[in-house]
Amino acid sequence: MGISEGELRTLEGFRAILARLRGPDGCPWDRVQTHASLKPYLLEEAYEALAALDEGDSRKLCDELGDLLLEVLLHIQLAEEAQEFTLADVIYGIASKIVRRHPHIFGEEKADSPQEVMVRWEALKREERGPEGSALAGVPQAMPALARAQMLLARAATVGFEWPQTGDVLDKLGEELEELAQAEELEHKREEMGDVLFLLVNLSFYLDLNAEEALRQANRKFYQRFTTMEALAREQGRSLADMPLAEQQGLWRAAKERLRAEEGSPQGAAG
Repeated sequence: MGISEGELRTLEGFRAILARLRGPDGCPWDRVQTHASLKPYLLEEAYEALAALDEGDSRKLCDELGDLLLEVLLHIQLAEEAQEFTLADVIYGIASKIVRRHPHIFGEEKADSPQEVMVRWEALKREERGPEGSALAGVPQAMPALARAQMLLARAATVGFEWPQTGDVLDKLGEELEELAQAEELEHKREEMGDVLFLLVNLSFYLDLNAEEALRQANRKFYQRFTTMEALAREQGRSLADMPLAEQQGLWRAAKERLRAEEGSPQGAAG
């Protein structure tokens, strides 16, 4: 039985497709999936949507959001089959939360700046957690460590637990780097490296930067430069693996210059 063009453009039509895939005569792969087995795909699709956002590619973002929506709706399909919750429950839950946390829109309160909104948002979350609830409650342990560190620090800051100023973080970072340099045992090195990384995330918080986003950008820049190095080596009929470090460093500089020229950026724009 075919699917009409109109059905392909509606949420109801898409949900009917998923129900058919999960049905008795559906797809053998889809029928055996569980919430647990689908977890890796949810994470993967979320990262691919982030990559599309980083690239500023709206067409790719549209595709990736579709893939992410597929994962969300698959989990809802599984839940409905097990009579755990429904799509209506999911929508009600998030809609009521948004209304509750925007009293300046749906109530009598006032908020004239994004900062005021965020302060009130965190206050409402604390009220929801109750007097016994931790400020760190709800920060997912499965998050990437860098992003989780940033969220933990931001949550702690909502109750005033933060360094007085940026210079204090820099001073502490110097101490931790010295301790890392002096560490000898593997476990001690691991502990000190963790402290250094955590402080770097803390520093990004004080600089009003998203540490995860900054590292993704650095990763992307390194990838572009390194693959350009490889291309430059191939143009010479050579392989990076056969070059001494000094020549590789020369190609690194050449790769930076080529990428600057391709992007049309000023000579000193990149680090």
